[in-house]
Amino acid sequence: MKLYQTIFFLLIVRPIVAIVLGLNIRHGERLPMQGPAIIAANHNSHLDTLTLMSLWPLSRVHQVRPIAAADYFLKNAKLAWFSLNIMHIIPIDRERKDRTVDPLAAPQEALDRDEILLLFPEGSRGEPEKLSEFKSGVARLLERRPEAPIIPVFMHGLGKALPRGDFLLVPFFADVVIGEPIYWRGSVRDTMQAYESAMQVLAAEVDRPVWE
Repeated sequence: MKLYQTIFFLLIVRPIVAIVLGLNIRHGERLPMQGPAIIAANHNSHLDTLTLMSLWPLSRVHQVRPIAAADYFLKNAKLAWFSLNIMHIIPIDRERKDRTVDPLAAPQEALDRDEILLLFPEGSRGEPEKLSEFKSGVARLLERRPEAPIIPVFMHGLGKALPRGDFLLVPFFADVVIGEPIYWRGSVRDTMQAYESAMQVLAAEVDRPVWE
């Protein structure tokens, strides 16, 4: 399956990102090339995960594990196969139907394997180019593995290129701003405050059009 994933990113994802989106990456040197690490980004579009995963060399993509909603990405056999084998997601039951299951167990095991987690603390996709409230799961995961840094990432433009509910890709310049690593601050609250502050600083680096 690693070969299929490599082909998909080489022939489909990278050409779209390079030609259609015109991606502008800031502070790319901050992107970790090995785990354990947690990439925590804002979420406006289905393009978010693909765009972020395209930032790693093809030889490293298989180490990047997006955390995704099981109820959406496993809802039918074809999508489930693609999500698990090509996108290599870690499915999470966000509805917590079975309270005996630890929702952080699988991500924690991935960090134990020195993988790189990709998650969106806002939860679901929000309004294009607007930050929503961040959920504390990323900090609770870091509490279990304090040696694994959170890398905050702010993205702008993807919500216009492919907003929620649309299926037609619109060419649009996009920015990806990568922040400095954030480590466990001693409490969930302090860690989340550090993350939220970092995201605001990264967002301020992007020149937004007046019409936004």
